[in-house]
Amino acid sequence: MSVTTHSVDFETSSATNVVYLKVSGKLTKEDYELFVPELERCIEVHGKIRILFEMSDFHGWTLAAGWEDFKLGFKHFLEIERIAMVGDTAWEHGMAVLCKPFTAAKVKYFDHTQREEALEWIVA
Repeated sequence: MSVTTHSVDFETSSATNVVYLKVSGKLTKEDYELFVPELERCIEVHGKIRILFEMSDFHGWTLAAGWEDFKLGFKHFLEIERIAMVGDTAWEHGMAVLCKPFTAAKVKYFDHTQREEALEWIVA
């Protein structure tokens, strides 16, 4: 299943528990309202999921989107196994470090040049 908003390209497959999330610009509450139901359907099908979170020209979250992200992480704390974060800035790397206490998932940061490595790690 694919969902695209102005800031998000979201893709899942019924054959795998990997969710592909490519973000750019600034995430909004409306973005979450569109892709979270699909993410939750993937959790219903697979039980646990893995997320490849790829950032390209990413500028963070609106305050409302940040709250939606917090609620999502809290609600599905144990159902997200791994998060591979792919980015190209120091603050994106820092974000990967900061999110670790808020999830039971293994979180690993990869530079954009390491995208293939991130793909290998997320499915391993």
